[in-house]
Amino acid sequence: MANKADKWKDNAAGKFYVDQQCIDCDLCRETAPAFFKRQEEGGYSFVHNQPTTEEEVQQCMEALEGCPVEAIGNDGDQ
Repeated sequence: MANKADKWKDNAAGKFYVDQQCIDCDLCRETAPAFFKRQEEGGYSFVHNQPTTEEEVQQCMEALEGCPVEAIGNDGDQ
Protein backbone atom coordinates (compact mmCIF):
# COMPACT_ATOMS: atom_id res chain seq x y z
CA MET A 1 0.00 0.00 0.00
CA ALA A 2 1.31 3.45 -0.92
CA ASN A 3 2.50 5.62 1.92
CA LYS A 4 1.52 9.29 1.79
CA ALA A 5 4.56 10.21 3.91
CA ASP A 6 6.86 8.72 1.23
CA LYS A 7 5.29 10.30 -1.84
CA TRP A 8 7.58 11.97 -4.38
CA LYS A 9 7.73 15.77 -4.22
CA ASP A 10 7.14 15.83 -7.99
CA ASN A 11 3.49 14.74 -7.58
CA ALA A 12 0.89 17.33 -8.52
CA ALA A 13 -1.22 18.43 -5.57
CA GLY A 14 -4.39 16.35 -5.25
CA LYS A 15 -5.63 12.96 -4.23
CA PHE A 16 -3.48 10.68 -6.42
CA TYR A 17 0.24 10.28 -5.84
CA VAL A 18 3.17 7.91 -6.36
CA ASP A 19 5.47 7.04 -3.47
CA GLN A 20 9.09 5.92 -3.28
CA GLN A 21 8.24 2.22 -3.74
CA CYS A 22 7.92 2.87 -7.52
CA ILE A 23 10.07 0.51 -9.61
CA ASP A 24 9.60 2.42 -12.89
CA CYS A 25 7.71 -0.44 -14.55
CA ASP A 26 5.78 1.92 -16.88
CA LEU A 27 2.36 0.37 -16.21
CA CYS A 28 0.79 3.56 -14.88
CA ARG A 29 2.19 5.61 -17.76
CA GLU A 30 0.71 3.15 -20.25
CA THR A 31 -2.63 2.92 -18.44
CA ALA A 32 -3.15 6.63 -17.78
CA PRO A 33 -0.54 8.61 -19.76
CA ALA A 34 -2.33 11.92 -19.25
CA PHE A 35 -1.73 11.68 -15.50
CA PHE A 36 1.51 9.78 -14.90
CA LYS A 37 4.92 10.85 -16.09
CA ARG A 38 8.47 9.51 -15.71
CA GLN A 39 11.05 11.41 -13.70
CA GLU A 40 13.98 10.76 -16.02
CA GLU A 41 16.86 11.41 -13.64
CA GLY A 42 15.35 9.53 -10.70
CA GLY A 43 13.84 6.67 -12.69
CA TYR A 44 10.35 6.68 -11.19
CA SER A 45 6.82 7.73 -12.07
CA PHE A 46 4.83 10.55 -10.51
CA VAL A 47 1.43 12.17 -10.96
CA HIS A 48 1.92 15.25 -13.13
CA ASN A 49 -1.76 16.02 -13.67
CA GLN A 50 -4.72 15.21 -11.40
CA PRO A 51 -7.91 13.80 -12.92
CA THR A 52 -11.00 15.98 -12.97
CA THR A 53 -13.73 13.85 -14.54
CA GLU A 54 -15.09 10.51 -13.37
CA GLU A 55 -13.66 8.85 -16.49
CA GLU A 56 -10.22 10.27 -15.70
CA VAL A 57 -10.48 9.13 -12.08
CA GLN A 58 -11.29 5.62 -13.34
CA GLN A 59 -8.13 5.62 -15.49
CA CYS A 60 -6.04 6.56 -12.45
CA MET A 61 -7.80 3.92 -10.34
CA GLU A 62 -7.02 1.30 -13.00
CA ALA A 63 -3.34 2.29 -12.77
CA LEU A 64 -3.50 2.18 -8.96
CA GLU A 65 -5.08 -1.27 -8.93
CA GLY A 66 -2.58 -2.61 -11.48
CA CYS A 67 0.56 -1.27 -9.81
CA PRO A 68 2.71 -4.34 -8.98
CA VAL A 69 4.33 -2.74 -5.93
CA GLU A 70 1.33 -0.67 -4.74
CA ALA A 71 3.25 2.59 -5.13
CA ILE A 72 0.20 4.60 -6.27
CA GLY A 73 -1.94 6.14 -3.57
CA ASN A 74 -5.37 7.72 -3.48
CA ASP A 75 -5.84 10.19 -0.66
CA GLY A 76 -9.61 10.36 -0.96
CA ASP A 77 -9.75 13.34 1.41
CA GLN A 78 -9.05 15.82 -1.35
